[in-house]
Formats: sequence, structure tokens, C-alpha cells
Amino acid sequence: MPTATRPDPATPTSSPTAAQCRPTTLAGELRVALVRTNRRMRLERSSEEITDGQYSVLAALSKQGAMTPGELAEREHVQPPSMTRTVARLVEVGLVSRSEHPTDGRQVLVTITPAGDQEVRETRRRRDAWLAQQLAGLAPAERATLAQATEILRRIATA
Repeated sequence: MPTATRPDPATPTSSPTAAQCRPTTLAGELRVALVRTNRRMRLERSSEEITDGQYSVLAALSKQGAMTPGELAEREHVQPPSMTRTVARLVEVGLVSRSEHPTDGRQVLVTITPAGDQEVRETRRRRDAWLAQQLAGLAPAERATLAQATEILRRIATA
């Protein structure tokens, strides 16, 4: 008697069922897939000396420019004392610097250093390379589907 073969989970089978496309079902499945992918991608970084939270601050400073610790705390959704510790650690390892605020003597500005910029660039390069390698192993139709999904996810993220 022939044995049933199971489909390879990496190979898409047929179109998703109606049940799989229900918003509540799809939301759970998509959330798990996004979290797992994000977790795996975060392993690709240029330094083990800083945490994911510290890297997030570096990336924000790289993109937005100098900010006060309060602005960083608000942006990163953490309490000011936590951001103070994060900034202190980044100053300690030479990835950011503090300077006087030009208009408010009670404030300081946090600025990314050239070493911090290099950290961000290298981490982005590693993450892009890892993801590109994963995408290269997919069929062209799968990559086309992901290209469409990317646009949809952008719309969801900005809604």
C-alpha cells in the first residue's frame, strides 16, 4: 500500500483556504511569521557588544539626526531613566556623543558618531544579505508574492 507523502512546508501548496484567509486566523498566523522572521533577522548584527534596544536607538539617530534623551525615550516607547542608561552605554562604547542643546541649557543632544554610523551600516548590510540569501532560494513566483505582500504590509504599517 503506498504511503502518503507530506508536502514540503517550504513549497507552497495550493491557494489558501477561506478559513486561512479569515482576518482573525490570518492575523495570528501572520503575526507569528513576522515575529519569527524579525527575531531571526535581529541575530544578524555587526556587534555583540550592544543590545537590540541600543541598536534601535543608533538606527533612529542615524535616520533622524540628533535628539534629546526624552525624544529618544518617547520614540522608543521606554521610560526616560531607561533611555538615560541606554545613552550612557552607547557613549561609553563610543557610538554616540552628548552635547549641549543649542536653545535649552537644561537639555542635551545625543548624536551618532562615525563609529555608530558604521555599526548601523554594517548591521543593515548583514541583515539585507541574510534576507537576500533566503529570498534567492525561493521560486520567482514566491518572490513576486512577497513583493506584493511588502506593499500591503507598508500600507498596514502606516494605517
